[in-house]
Amino acid sequence: MTTGDARNQRLARVLLWVVPALWSSNYLIARAADGVVAPHLLALGRWSFALLLMLPFVGRGLLRDGAPWRSEWKQLLVLGGLGMWICGAFVYQGGQDTTSTNIALIYAASPVAIAVVSAHLLNERMSAQRVAGVVLALVGVLYVIAKGDVSSLIQVRFNAGDAWIVVAAISWVAYSVLLRRWSSQLGPAERLAAIIAGGVLVLLPFTALEWAIAPRHPFSARAFGLMVAAAVLPGALSYAAFSFMQRELGASRTALMLYLAPVYGAAGAWWVLGEVPGWHHAVGGALILPSIWLATRE
Repeated sequence: MTTGDARNQRLARVLLWVVPALWSSNYLIARAADGVVAPHLLALGRWSFALLLMLPFVGRGLLRDGAPWRSEWKQLLVLGGLGMWICGAFVYQGGQDTTSTNIALIYAASPVAIAVVSAHLLNERMSAQRVAGVVLALVGVLYVIAKGDVSSLIQVRFNAGDAWIVVAAISWVAYSVLLRRWSSQLGPAERLAAIIAGGVLVLLPFTALEWAIAPRHPFSARAFGLMVAAAVLPGALSYAAFSFMQRELGASRTALMLYLAPVYGAAGAWWVLGEVPGWHHAVGGALILPSIWLATRE
């Protein structure tokens, strides 16, 4: 391994702990958006602003003659549909009709699914150490979700809104695996911008349909602010870092960062919404944090 490769590996491991804090802001944005801006419009605004932020840096490369996206457009459109449409608007839609507990339970299966699929399709090795880390982190997440009372998980009731979250979780697994499985001649930033552009194209007709048939909210400064915040924090920055981490660490190890979301989400809700964390967050964090370190140190 060269010096540059070693430096990239170290940076990817640091980002593994930082990016979930940015990612978890999306849950706060989703909650704040209820009654303010419609789900598809929020997702369209989020990714349109993210694309505008990136174009000054990558536009010249994307518009040059013979740019690789012209031969990869089908893959970019699929990735955009999975990562920006389904993993965006569907989460916002489902969040209106279900609880944060249900969303957390459904997404808790994603890292395990990504690890299993990556082992089969990407030939990523799952050592005993990594399996132990995944299992312990999952236990920690379930403990946080159950608020320390594991028996309460049996009492969870799912509703129609959970179907949106299930589809979004499955879509995230597909996005994570295909992003690594499909090679690209584009640079990382150029590829992400092209994927976002594909996602915006997919979002447009569904946003128009939502506008035509769903109740409308008056567009406000708050709605605009939520779109911009979603574009920067859980948008362009997070997805760019995610692509980098996948390249350096692999899909299965990168997926483990999802298990940090309940810990960071609780801290964010305390800071922004005044929701004081409980002791179950501390116990869950004591299980999750060393487990992530164990699963990614090899």
